[in-house]
Amino acid sequence: MGLTAYDIVNLPVMGTSAVKTGEDLLGWKQVEWISVIEGPVENFVRKNEFVLSTGIGCEEQPEKLERFVLDVIKSGASMLGIATGRYVFNIPDRILSLAANHQFIILEMPWEVRFGDVLQSVLQEINKQKQRQRHQAEEVRKQLIGSVLLDEGLEAITEIVYQHIQVPVAVLYETGSVRCQCGFAEEEVLFEHAESDQQNRFSTPIGIVDDHPLYHHLEPGVINGRPCYRLAIQNNHKVQGYLLFQPEIGQQLNWFLMNVLEHALTAYALHFAKEDAVEMAEIRLKDNYVLDLAKSDNPVSGPLIAKAGLLGYDLSLPYTCLVGKISYKNQVGFHNDGPKNSSLQSLNFNLQKEIINAGTVLKKRTMATFENGEAIIYLEDDQAFYYKAANQFLDIIERRLFEFLPISGITWGIAKHDQGIFCFRESYQEAKTALEIGQKQHGPGGRTFFEDTRINRLLMRFADDGAIADIVEQIVFPLVEYDKKRKTDLIRTFLAYNQHKGNVSQAARTLNLHRQSLLHRLRNIESLTQLSLVDPDDLFLLELSVRIWMMKK
Repeated sequence: MGLTAYDIVNLPVMGTSAVKTGEDLLGWKQVEWISVIEGPVENFVRKNEFVLSTGIGCEEQPEKLERFVLDVIKSGASMLGIATGRYVFNIPDRILSLAANHQFIILEMPWEVRFGDVLQSVLQEINKQKQRQRHQAEEVRKQLIGSVLLDEGLEAITEIVYQHIQVPVAVLYETGSVRCQCGFAEEEVLFEHAESDQQNRFSTPIGIVDDHPLYHHLEPGVINGRPCYRLAIQNNHKVQGYLLFQPEIGQQLNWFLMNVLEHALTAYALHFAKEDAVEMAEIRLKDNYVLDLAKSDNPVSGPLIAKAGLLGYDLSLPYTCLVGKISYKNQVGFHNDGPKNSSLQSLNFNLQKEIINAGTVLKKRTMATFENGEAIIYLEDDQAFYYKAANQFLDIIERRLFEFLPISGITWGIAKHDQGIFCFRESYQEAKTALEIGQKQHGPGGRTFFEDTRINRLLMRFADDGAIADIVEQIVFPLVEYDKKRKTDLIRTFLAYNQHKGNVSQAARTLNLHRQSLLHRLRNIESLTQLSLVDPDDLFLLELSVRIWMMKK
């Protein structure tokens, strides 16, 4: 507790002074400063101030002295000392009654007591008190930092804070749920933002030093109908949680208490930074391991299996491999973490967190890594619901990522294996192939399963042959050029006609064309390609050529 009115009246320099009102208040009235005021008061007196006055200008004018005393009371001063014997010989009873009614302390000081001596003595005590508080706060800071360095945990830090300020405190996750607490009752600690009328009602009974730097960061709230305050715990300009505390009604939030809270915020931020550093180091180890698993030409060996156990992986399970290509907004780079990058702002870090979270939700094991904008994920396989499980997993990841990362889309290729620990590289290559086919067919943002790409893979093999490529160009190029010049769509017309197995009426409805218009287009296709649409061999050659052209396109 700070300097009190009791400490003031017991100073040697105050030995001849007498307490006229408020004697029962001496033990808890705080005194933070001292000044000499001779009216008008206006805004020259601040809260918790010891005011000295000679009453000059109020000679034989008790009404004027009464107004002066009332203004001092309203200013929030702790006590008033009036020098008697020159301008005021006796403090009128009406003024003493006024002070008693307002629970205010008035001292009667002999004229012989010099205000300079009183100012010197009181300021010395205030400075001593502040020095003691600074020393005490510094000891608390050392305790808190020591607790962080010794890895004693959040509970130990919170216990230290509670012991020194004797105010219930809790640490909240960013979401608002309680991570640890000390001093609260057993009921649930649920922070609610205070409404405007509650803020006004709660700010009055709880005295706060408004000149402390932390004052402007206090966020008022309510727990079980009682006022409380919340402070954000920040690291690298990111809120990682909150420090919640609930003082008693009427309890003073003095400089010492606010200093302890400030040191506590630093300790919590350091603790969270250490947690993130450890987690990021673990993610990097797992990153490199899964990357080796997916891309290494070496077979899975005993040491690799043993290392998997140390990292918490089980290679004996069947896995689905998902390879994702990320498109992001504003040319934001997607990279593995480097020394210059904050782990909290890294896309790698956030994606890893969401992958772990999605696996937890679905109760599936996961392994993941990232390289050059490519996400490689192994998801524990669900043989019965392979497609459904993969889509659910990706839905959870994407829903969260699009909320807080600058991503415009993710294209996925998906493949599975059920042949034990030797198929990680093979399933990655298959998922990579599915990804490439999906990008060519549908553009960014789709999902392609390797099992659904058999005909596309066959066509890709044909497309790599030079002689076949020449045939495709000879057949399809005239159609493409005709479409450019005449603004038609002969290729789409052929695909619709072929889809409906030569049924002109159905194809015309699909294309929203008149039957005669469709027949005219079909004659143009035959004329440009020199192939007959009623000849099975010509029809097969035209369909194959169009599909290969679309695949390469």
